[in-house]
Amino acid sequence: MEKREAVACRFEFLGRRPYREVWALQEKELEAVKAAKAQGLTGENRLFFVEHDPVYTIGRSGKDSNMLAGEALLRARNAEFIHVDRGGDVTYHGPGQLVGYPIFDLEEFGLGARAYVEMLEEVVIRFLSRYGLCGERLQGATGVWIEPHGKRPRKICAIGVKCSRSVSMHGFALNVNTDLAAFSLINPCGFTDKGVTSLQAELGKEADYSRVVEEMKDFFRTVFGLVYR
Repeated sequence: MEKREAVACRFEFLGRRPYREVWALQEKELEAVKAAKAQGLTGENRLFFVEHDPVYTIGRSGKDSNMLAGEALLRARNAEFIHVDRGGDVTYHGPGQLVGYPIFDLEEFGLGARAYVEMLEEVVIRFLSRYGLCGERLQGATGVWIEPHGKRPRKICAIGVKCSRSVSMHGFALNVNTDLAAFSLINPCGFTDKGVTSLQAELGKEADYSRVVEEMKDFFRTVFGLVYR
């Protein structure tokens, strides 16, 4: 990746939170950055990491038919199904997963939307390499995959974003110690011929979640050229 000028960013790990609460927080921060830009000022870039309560979300281009469970089953599993304003199809968020929401002014980074998504993928690819795993891209399927061209392609990190006036929200969902059975209720990201995996599944043992948070934070710093406040 090319060397970039350092960009100030405020990082916060939110712990475990309901999806709607953090969605509202993202929208608030996005509007604050847009308002600052409208006045010719520099807004505050934010990076939120969070672990969600069980929830299925589907993006603007998603198909409801990719949700395989009805309301009764979702209630039994204490899970919600929410239509959201990001790109992409249906995915799952829940305990053991690390979800990241960058509220970035992409103009400050000199990035367009496509390059921004590729840098999110790069963060995860570099992180996985630390564990001896080869994360890869798959053309036409945003996110990070393990063995995407092999007999058992499986997604380890989903990515879905929204950009409004070059300010980003939503982000990535990295399966760390995620219960992969939760994905059996959907066609993950709309695929019926590809699977999902987690860091735990690939390593054969539970991963240190707090360590993953710190490592992902560090890779965001190096890939995006961040200076944390």
